[in-house]
Amino acid sequence: MSSSKAVDLAAHPLTVWQGPLGLPDFSRVGDDDFGPVFDAALAAHQAEIDAIAGNSESPTIENTLAALELAGEPLDHVSSIFWCRAGAHTNDAIQAMEREVSPKMSRHFSAISMNEKLFARIDDLYQRRDSLKLDAETLRVLEKTWKGFVRSGAKLDAEGKNRLAAINEELSSLGTKFGQNVLADERDWALFLDEADLAGLPDFLKSAMAEAAEMRGQKGRYAVTLSRSIYEPFSTFSERRDLREIAFKAFTMRGQNGGASDNTYVVRDMLKLRAEKAKLLGYDSFAALKLDDTMAKTPKAVHELLDPVWEKALEKAAADQKELERLAAEAGSNEKFAAWDWRFYQEKLRAEKFAFDEAELKPYLQLERVIEACFDVATKLFGISFEEKKGITVWHPDARAFVVKNADGSERGLFLADYFARPSKRSGAWMSALKSGYKLGHGSKPVIYNIMNFAKPPAGEAALLSVDEAKTLFHEFGHALHGMLTDVTWPSVSGTSVSRDFVELPSQLYEHWLTVPAVLEKHALHVKTGKPMPKALLDKMLAARTFGAGFATVEFTASALIDMAYHARPDAPAEPLRFEAETLEKLHMPDTIAMRHRTPHFGHVFAGDGYSAGYYSYMWSEVLDADAFSAFEETGDAFNPELAERLRKNIYAAGGSKDPEELYTAFRGKMPSPEAMMVKRGLV
Repeated sequence: MSSSKAVDLAAHPLTVWQGPLGLPDFSRVGDDDFGPVFDAALAAHQAEIDAIAGNSESPTIENTLAALELAGEPLDHVSSIFWCRAGAHTNDAIQAMEREVSPKMSRHFSAISMNEKLFARIDDLYQRRDSLKLDAETLRVLEKTWKGFVRSGAKLDAEGKNRLAAINEELSSLGTKFGQNVLADERDWALFLDEADLAGLPDFLKSAMAEAAEMRGQKGRYAVTLSRSIYEPFSTFSERRDLREIAFKAFTMRGQNGGASDNTYVVRDMLKLRAEKAKLLGYDSFAALKLDDTMAKTPKAVHELLDPVWEKALEKAAADQKELERLAAEAGSNEKFAAWDWRFYQEKLRAEKFAFDEAELKPYLQLERVIEACFDVATKLFGISFEEKKGITVWHPDARAFVVKNADGSERGLFLADYFARPSKRSGAWMSALKSGYKLGHGSKPVIYNIMNFAKPPAGEAALLSVDEAKTLFHEFGHALHGMLTDVTWPSVSGTSVSRDFVELPSQLYEHWLTVPAVLEKHALHVKTGKPMPKALLDKMLAARTFGAGFATVEFTASALIDMAYHARPDAPAEPLRFEAETLEKLHMPDTIAMRHRTPHFGHVFAGDGYSAGYYSYMWSEVLDADAFSAFEETGDAFNPELAERLRKNIYAAGGSKDPEELYTAFRGKMPSPEAMMVKRGLV
């Protein structure tokens, strides 16, 4: 990655953003620019760190804590563009750079957290914190910074520090490899079909499959891909059981197909290194290390949430399976009911119970209208508005730019969105930031982006979403609002910089507004007639909200329990995939339902460190979001202005500036029990 080419960080388009709207000028950035700029930015950041650590004046908040928070701006800039490209629009050059830069970054940040002079200055401030008369946010940042250094090995001896740095570097490389392997399996697999193979498929899916085939050089045919936006509806509607089986097996075996892209040994090595890391830092297990800084605090508390939900979900799924087997028998099937039958017959059962199917809803859920609904809800709740700026060049022609304005018309920040699946994009949906919002130093306005993987329609046709996809769009936009509405001083507690089991609250809570009748009446308009969704269909959709809860809860909770099983033990299993199978057997996992994310493609947990020992947090946050939305329901107004202001101030704007329990209680007056979540899921 090193380059003899000198880089002027004060003028390079990757570090000084002079494109339209204050964005990077993507038109001036080539793939081969990243290496030299990373090298120069890492060196510049190291020089800033050395200056802070070597300062002869006694430590103050300004010359140590604030200086540390504001250091490394060029590195932040090049990193944010690079990781956006690596996820949303990658290629061989970017992937090679990712393999090189991941361990380099890990080494760099390990060295900072183990810098003895720097830690001595932070420690000095920490020991004097009570006499420094700090405001609550600054005190919290100081305490979190000190704890972060300790958890990163600042108190280890020289040998321990070296070993921890080596572990972190290796984990970083393995996480990159894991993600690239899954992307390779998803990119390289497609099932090409002809007109005769499409029995049962609705028009919206045929269009998406035709577009996917054309993108892969097979114009005139149809492709089943491993993007959820094609795989799931195909499994739901295809009358060809043999093809559903092929697609199911390809989907569940991602990352476990032998050869160069197999993740079996990557997972084994990661689990081993994580267990060693926890031990080195004085924790009983990697889960104990990861949960130390969360609301849950311990694996025991996580199980107290997950275990009762699991038992209820198994009961519900078993009852549902009997119904599905009845439908299969009535349809003349004498095959043993299998995992690739579940979605297909569940859709038939929905039609029988509620007299509608997913395909009836889709024409009312146009992507453009759902985006408008997201914006409209944000305007009603928080007073912000969105204005699209056409013709702005970002990382891909599909990506779009919106200026976000406050109620008084002043600019709040930027929102970028990239909605369609393509082979150069990793699967899933996520939110991230090119810049976070904070007031320290010269301050910074947030530049937040959402990435989706919806099936792209042929030119001139509207993109139509399933209810789940529309929820995903609202979910990721909830994360985006957490980033855009942030109102804090310190960068390290800005936006989504909160504990892992609190970060899903703003996103999951926002999903509730999708199904507020007033929102659907205004935005769920038929793609051809422009008429709103008929009240009878809307009522059926709302009545069916908890339909399929057994299946959905089993596939999710199984993944959360496996994640916890891997990480709550003091050592690592020698054969993780065997351990996965044995653990599922002990849990009485039905063989007719697959985990939502099996180990070899469980990107949340293994493509980096993000949700390792943390996948439970979606459900932890769901306890909060069910309770939080019921606060609005209790007032009879989903847009109650007084509640909306409390929600903005304490949840969306507060970032990590206070303890999450304190923030939630300030909004709601109390902490919730899991009961509301069980009711919302239809499990009780």
